[in-house]
Amino acid sequence: MSTNTPLKMTPVDHGAVLDNAHVGDIHGAFGSIRAHHPNHKLGWKGRLTTLLAIIGPGLIVMVGDNDAGAFGTYTQAGQNYGTTLLWTLLLLIPVLYINQEMVLRLGAVTGVGHARLIFERFGKFWGAFSVVDLFILNALTIVTEFIGISLGLDYLGVPKVAGLIAAAIIIMLAATTGSFRRFERFAMFLVLGSLLLIPVLLMVHPPMSQIAHDFVTPAMPAHSKLSEVMLLIIAIVGTTIAPWQLFFQQSYLIDKRITPRYIKYARIDLWLGIIIVIIGAVAMMAFCAQTFAGTPEFGNFVDAGAVAHGIEKYVGHLPGVLFAIALIDASIIGAAAVSLSTAYALGDVLSIKHSLHRKASDAKGFYAVFCGLIAIAATLVLTPHVPLGLLTNLVQTLAGVLLPSATVFLLLLCNDRAVLGPWVNSHAINLFSGAVVAVLVMLSIILTASVLFPAITGSQIVWILVIGSSATLLSVISVKSYERIKGVSPATKFTYSKVLQETWRMPPLHELSPAKISLLSRIWMIVLRSYLVVAAGMLIFKMIMLAIG
Repeated sequence: MSTNTPLKMTPVDHGAVLDNAHVGDIHGAFGSIRAHHPNHKLGWKGRLTTLLAIIGPGLIVMVGDNDAGAFGTYTQAGQNYGTTLLWTLLLLIPVLYINQEMVLRLGAVTGVGHARLIFERFGKFWGAFSVVDLFILNALTIVTEFIGISLGLDYLGVPKVAGLIAAAIIIMLAATTGSFRRFERFAMFLVLGSLLLIPVLLMVHPPMSQIAHDFVTPAMPAHSKLSEVMLLIIAIVGTTIAPWQLFFQQSYLIDKRITPRYIKYARIDLWLGIIIVIIGAVAMMAFCAQTFAGTPEFGNFVDAGAVAHGIEKYVGHLPGVLFAIALIDASIIGAAAVSLSTAYALGDVLSIKHSLHRKASDAKGFYAVFCGLIAIAATLVLTPHVPLGLLTNLVQTLAGVLLPSATVFLLLLCNDRAVLGPWVNSHAINLFSGAVVAVLVMLSIILTASVLFPAITGSQIVWILVIGSSATLLSVISVKSYERIKGVSPATKFTYSKVLQETWRMPPLHELSPAKISLLSRIWMIVLRSYLVVAAGMLIFKMIMLAIG
């Protein structure tokens, strides 16, 4: 989406910000800065002070993504296939950064949450789909977080009922104090807890040369079924790049009152989060590979709780305890972040007060959604005979359906000059992001099909990849040829001064020019809608059959 009409580049103080709590001084976990803090010609102490105040959104969204589901996926990869799949994490680093950096820019420049932008720029159908799907997916994801807490508590010998209730209360209390800084400090404490995986790695001491080799050398596990390995790779992608991350980081960054002038600091924060999440993922794959190599458990993954028992059996009690604590820590920060992403999205769309700066009495709807999701998830895990395995499969399927649409909208919004002005994507970012979106669409199709049809074969997966790649390439060639024949010129490029760029914010939504969607974007939307209809139909059919059978 683009326009050739130059934008009126008048700086806007508040722009489209919907909540007054989102405007003012920045109070982070590690410091505060004034709203009109000087941002030019700062010495190194001033830049460090600014960075410490900004740090938070990137760390929380990344470490929150190393949640219970990630623990299960990464440890499964290590226990079943050794370190041969470490290279997938290296490939995901640029994808993680590009995706979340686009979200970062959207939040800082627009002051409006991701769901609200989809509603305003793409219409009620896609807006409603995004919010409803996000709500259902997040609710089920939070259930998996409490399953992770339950597994950790079980290993530590803590009573399940008391432990889960305590965890739920702690999460609720941390977010409902009316102090953004208190919540962020709580989250930073959990981020620090995620580093417990490092001493586990050191105690297991796998061969670092092998880890380094497999991290940079793509290979497939020998003597393994292609379909099973591919599905695990897709699971690694799905657990590393989750839809809720897009909604959470954009809204949390707005709630922290970060504006365009602090984008460069927010990017550093994001890189710190990516480094920590990759270190954690590598550690889990590596110490599980070393722990279970040559044992009867190798290739027979059960769950993260069984991994803790296996570490104790073959390495020692202390690393098992540290792993279990890290699992609980990751599940708590995951539950908090996923719940907040949902509450933020609904608050943004419904235009109700939605900020951690507000007390519970001043933002009843926002905190009711947050606490309600936590309470329901904990209750479901404590309820006997609830089909937790079915819920886990449903989470995977819904994630496969939502992820492509979320990334497509993200890419389109970041090319909407009325929304981002001088901050729109560069041509290089568009090429890379477009390729990533195409791959994610194909992988999500495979993931959805694998959950609905577990008997999918390796050859069928290969055909999906081949056909999808060919269709994507042909569509791009066709559109470019059409534009050349019709004489369609690319969007005019504009240059802006650094000061003007740092002070520009999206105007109020009602002042924006109508969205202009390119032919390639329209094709993407048609294909995406068709896929969603088919996937939703298959999902409903599968759930009905499971309920009957």
